[in-house]
Amino acid sequence: MNQARTFAYQALPMRVVMGPGVVGRLADEIDRAGLKRVLVLCSPQQEELGHAAAHLIGDRAGGVHPHARMHVPVESAAEAGDRAVELGADGCVAVGGGSAIGLGKAIALDHGLKLIAVPTTYAGSEMTSVWGLTENGRKRTGKDLRVLPVSVLYDPELTLSLPAVASATSGMNAIAHAVEALYAPDASPIISLMAEDGVRSLATTLPAVVADGADTKARAEAQYGAWLCGACLGATTMSLHHKLCHTLGGTLDLPHADTHTVVLPHALAYNQPSTPAAVAALERALGGSDPAVALWELARNLGAPGSLRELGMKEEAIDQIVELALADPYANPREVTSEGLTRLLRRAWSGEPPIA
Repeated sequence: MNQARTFAYQALPMRVVMGPGVVGRLADEIDRAGLKRVLVLCSPQQEELGHAAAHLIGDRAGGVHPHARMHVPVESAAEAGDRAVELGADGCVAVGGGSAIGLGKAIALDHGLKLIAVPTTYAGSEMTSVWGLTENGRKRTGKDLRVLPVSVLYDPELTLSLPAVASATSGMNAIAHAVEALYAPDASPIISLMAEDGVRSLATTLPAVVADGADTKARAEAQYGAWLCGACLGATTMSLHHKLCHTLGGTLDLPHADTHTVVLPHALAYNQPSTPAAVAALERALGGSDPAVALWELARNLGAPGSLRELGMKEEAIDQIVELALADPYANPREVTSEGLTRLLRRAWSGEPPIA
């Protein structure tokens, strides 16, 4: 007789509101959270949207801080935190992608302010209690429930201006969360179901999102997939792929989602021999016999960057990244060796197809 299921699953305490036009409920969500004065956070590229959000919530907005930066440098986090204190804010509204949401998490971590997220990409950071800060070329991460948004508003209409390549790479970034959740040491049947459906939703929808910038139905489905994949990231321990991307991003300042897109097929190929259950789930989700190659081909078909070289990485940096990744390893289903990691990164750097 087979052994009975044994696992633990901890649901994260947060609220999700999804659908076209739900950004119009932002003021209600602020009131629901008991907030009186919030600082609106966004990147310089999203400043117009940040001011639009501030207009929607009226006198609940203490100000707009349009200075979110990729990988959340500690200096940027300190500046935003000082601004929130100066305004007497009791919360933040992060509008945009991972940079804005990451900045909101940094303020929540340091100052205890509640965070509401309005994501405009598919990366999924809004669904996690994971924070990340970069200092002196090193990115450190951690988990803390204080940084978990109290509400997340997914409005597909806010993604209509997202460029096709950004849609592709943020979607691939989300898929990476689900892939690693499938072979995480703390995986559960609940998370595995969410991961498989999240990968399926994004893999089948991203081509339509990229092909037609006005396809709201496809973008809503992509947000659904991003929600599932982000929830997987928030509930499990990430492995080699995320370690490599954090090291590449923090050390070389490579673009976050693009780096995930390039590295994912190679990290998955490395782990596939040791993760048969994950491979089976991904075969069902992707409809192919080699998930790593299927994801590599998906990224190519979406017009996403195909190599670390394209992202500005120098070939001579490979040895440095290998050394840093091995110095502080993550849990991984397959032993990570210097030789294996070097081979993986060389193929990712040159844009070659992934191999185990």
